[in-house]
Amino acid sequence: MFSRNRSQLRDQMPGEASSSNSAPCRFSYDVFLSFRGEDTRKTFTDHLYTALVNAGIRTFRDDDEIERGRDIKPELKKAIHRSRSSVVVVSKDYASSRWCLDELVVILQRHADDARGHVVLPVFYDIDPSHVRKQTGSFAAAFPRHRKTQSPEKVKEWREALAQVADLAGMVLQQNQADGYESKFIQKIVKVIGGKLSHTPLSVAPNLIGIHSRVKNISLWLQDGSTDVGTLVIYGISGIGKTTIAKFVYNSNFRRFEGSSFLENIKEISEQPNGLVQIQMQLLSNILNGRKVIIHSVSEGITKIADTINSKRVLLVLDDVDHLDQLDAVLTMHGRFYPGSKIIITTRHLRLLKAQQVTKVHNVETLDYKESLELFSWHAFGQDLPNVHQSGGLPLALKVLGSSLFGESLTVWESALQKLEAIPNSEIMNKLKISYESLQDDHDRKLFLHIACFFIGNDRYNVVRLLDECNLYTTIGIQNLVDRALVTIDGYDKVQMHNVIRDMGRGIVRQESEDPEKCSRLWHYKDSIKVLTEKNGTETIEGLVLNRHIHPANTPSVNSNETILETNAFARMCKLRLLHLSNVQVNGCYKELPTKLRWLCWHAFPLDCIPADFPMANLVVLEMHNSSLTQIWEGTKVCCSTFILLDF
Repeated sequence: MFSRNRSQLRDQMPGEASSSNSAPCRFSYDVFLSFRGEDTRKTFTDHLYTALVNAGIRTFRDDDEIERGRDIKPELKKAIHRSRSSVVVVSKDYASSRWCLDELVVILQRHADDARGHVVLPVFYDIDPSHVRKQTGSFAAAFPRHRKTQSPEKVKEWREALAQVADLAGMVLQQNQADGYESKFIQKIVKVIGGKLSHTPLSVAPNLIGIHSRVKNISLWLQDGSTDVGTLVIYGISGIGKTTIAKFVYNSNFRRFEGSSFLENIKEISEQPNGLVQIQMQLLSNILNGRKVIIHSVSEGITKIADTINSKRVLLVLDDVDHLDQLDAVLTMHGRFYPGSKIIITTRHLRLLKAQQVTKVHNVETLDYKESLELFSWHAFGQDLPNVHQSGGLPLALKVLGSSLFGESLTVWESALQKLEAIPNSEIMNKLKISYESLQDDHDRKLFLHIACFFIGNDRYNVVRLLDECNLYTTIGIQNLVDRALVTIDGYDKVQMHNVIRDMGRGIVRQESEDPEKCSRLWHYKDSIKVLTEKNGTETIEGLVLNRHIHPANTPSVNSNETILETNAFARMCKLRLLHLSNVQVNGCYKELPTKLRWLCWHAFPLDCIPADFPMANLVVLEMHNSSLTQIWEGTKVCCSTFILLDF
């Protein structure tokens, strides 16, 4: 069992758990220098080695000129694995050496296995990379000889390794350029490898629960070899792990590009003085290997970015984008990106990107039950044990809840979980509220709260028809909520919402007042029954749910299945528009019910017909499932704007 402690867990990203074997590797070398000795040992490679050492770059070079054994020496394998990078000098006769080819296979395997990114820089010395990729020219002659002494599997492995190294971003020196240029070329290699070594991977725990299935398609997209400039959007609610996913794929792939930049917390930085200029300067510094660029305005920054991105293939990540101005500051000159460049954007606001050239959208899914259980258990117990609730598979919620209960007694656990059912965790809610607060106007915010309290699981058409009558412009409003990952529309065209997002919305309503009668919406049985039995409702209340089946104990009733109220309990709720009653009997004069009601859902309506004094003038939806109705109206009463959903 892995050993874990609370201090280790506190610093991790949502959706991650650290491992006992996650200690950073102690590198012995900065560079492993791979070359064919007969071609370049005493010329180009010797000069390159000297330049690297003089630049303070710890470099491993195999000085053994004696014919090697059949397999690569163990000390060479060890040196490769203890080097931060490899520089592979590919010369004309490189492929004729089986030891060079074996060495190359080990280097590329190291590159593939190291999630934090082992740098591989190919240097094509007097050889066209296309000859390496296709094994033509001087490389064609080597393989007939290899086939005589090696297995088909080994030959295939070598061919694939050569094709792979030729596809990496490398440097080319042709013989006709060598005179008077080789020394400059070597200095350029030193500068490039120095820049790559100084450009360290981002901090992400090595073992991320559920990460590989979530990044597979993104990594394939980054490695597709396309010359198109691609843009991928990672989209989802706060706390679901968008930034963690972006960091993971960035660490695994940025070495494949000639330049890269990860711009984190763009929303937060852009709100600072000259924030957009800071973002532009950071981007340029990253791509130019640390060189500082002074920018005085956003427009100047746009021009300088355009001049920089058109000369090299870059990987750019824009994290937490929430406004078009932030994209314009970086991507206005989208057409100037060098072919094959890739752009990744993380956001809670999907439609913000519709004006951009989006190639692919990755909608981040919540963790499944097994993954949730594992993540929660590591944070709560320091080991993989059950059980988990209250999170809905949201990594942020699992991390916060698990860590808060670490080491506590069973009594504390029971109390905490009971509290969570009534009062959501404030740390989680504050993070999620960012999306709510970013909504454009009060119409969208009001629509969100109505859905969170009353309409989850309802048919979209009915919700639109109803809330349009409440002047909420529901069609565009629901689309705005979907764009910010606050609601979803399922395959049955029903409005859905993540449980943690629902709790955030209800928490906002609860904060309106400590007194339930002064809150705009009541959905909790305890609050609703208190207001109705005490008859102290106010004009603040816009919606109310009373479902006896949720909390049936200690309520006035004729039998065990029905709650009894009086119509005058609603008399002071003059702004009540949304009312949902279930298994409730209401005695008295029905004209005392609020006249502005738009939605009345009364399950198990106890009467055999709708009374004549029932206020119907403004109703849009009347639902009476499982009612006792034998006829609809007492007398003649029809309202053309009302449609009725009945289930006798």
